[in-house]
Amino acid sequence: MSTIALLVVLLLVLVVLLVLGAVGYLTYRHPQLAKPLGACGTWAAALIAAVALVLAAR
Repeated sequence: MSTIALLVVLLLVLVVLLVLGAVGYLTYRHPQLAKPLGACGTWAAALIAAVALVLAAR
């Protein structure tokens, strides 16, 4: 894997961790947002799985 690809993967991991942290904080501080944010998390997980499949197919 090239250096650029590794940097992109690292950035994706960092962004996903930041977003998950923000979602966790929002659901902790505002429990009424748990259901909409849960739906967003499901779609985010599906997107991450699709990206992982594409990278594995290379």
